[in-house]
Amino acid sequence: MGHLERRRRPAAGPELNEDNPFAVKFLGPRNEACYVLCHQPKSFDWRARGARAHPWKQAPPAVFRSACEELASILEI
Repeated sequence: MGHLERRRRPAAGPELNEDNPFAVKFLGPRNEACYVLCHQPKSFDWRARGARAHPWKQAPPAVFRSACEELASILEI
């Protein structure tokens, strides 16, 4: 995300998720910090929402597993 877009959407900055207990961190294709936000289950079912796949296609399997485990723990509360 460019610096101009970050100014318009301050909550979208990845540094804001560094301490987020619901975020699973991994390195993206450009070796940049990326996060799966597990407290937003709508993100998990993008096909049902008619959304398009992200250009990166998918998170690594271990990251997806961690995100699903975190979501499961949230749903059990």
